[in-house]
Amino acid sequence: MDERGLIRGISAILPGGATADDCAVLPHGDELLLLSTDMLHETTDFPVGMTDAEIGWMAAAVTISDIAGMGARPLALLLAAGLDRPERLAGITEGAARCCRTYGASLVGGDTDAHTELTLVSTGLGAAEQVVRRRGARVGDLICVTGYLGGAQAALSGYDDYWQRLIAPRPRVAEGRTLNAAGATAMMDISDGLAMSLHDLLGVNGCGFAVESERLPGPAGVPEAEGRAFALSGGGDFELLFTIPPEHFPVAGVEATAVGRAVAAHGVWADGVPLAAEGYMHRWE
Repeated sequence: MDERGLIRGISAILPGGATADDCAVLPHGDELLLLSTDMLHETTDFPVGMTDAEIGWMAAAVTISDIAGMGARPLALLLAAGLDRPERLAGITEGAARCCRTYGASLVGGDTDAHTELTLVSTGLGAAEQVVRRRGARVGDLICVTGYLGGAQAALSGYDDYWQRLIAPRPRVAEGRTLNAAGATAMMDISDGLAMSLHDLLGVNGCGFAVESERLPGPAGVPEAEGRAFALSGGGDFELLFTIPPEHFPVAGVEATAVGRAVAAHGVWADGVPLAAEGYMHRWE
């Protein structure tokens, strides 16, 4: 069983569409409120060598990235910490607060308890007048990504120049808001890898997605074939995947690359070959 299969199994218990996007969206006056939460464990999510402040930054960044993935602005963050050692809390809190300040949000509280393994749960609040959901792609739209892909996986594979890419995610908040205003039709962050994210889009849209691997912006200094593999299935980059009508691209102020198109046939392809849903995912044996 993997986490996506597990979520599908409980989706009927929740309100319609509750599991379809990066954040829950709630009407509130003239705006929409966005809520997202993430759980991170030391052995699976924090590479050996990270400082406590870097761990705190990452915990905040992954949740802020969910808010960015819907084109909203982050407002506040709560951080719950299951601590293996209590003296770690100060550094973790400093890193999380610094990440929040960087993206215009505030760390406003949380919870602590004792745990055998360091476990952090971050819960973020955002707001927007309108959001970009995963559902909304149309046949003929360009498939685009911000920045470049595969850097975090390159670091995990021994390319030390990409260490900061792995441990210090940079949520694309400004880019998400700009793409929202520019007419992006569907959007999400690429925390689990491009291939997995394209399959996530496939699950909620009535079209398919075809990309060309030679167009993928991969990590510099990595052999071409390896870099393309990292760009397709490596997780941890926290860039944005979005679709947009060709006449609206490029978007001023957003560094992005068109890597394919939304197509009528229902599926995901790379270079004309079916692309498996490979990437980062929790599994239970």
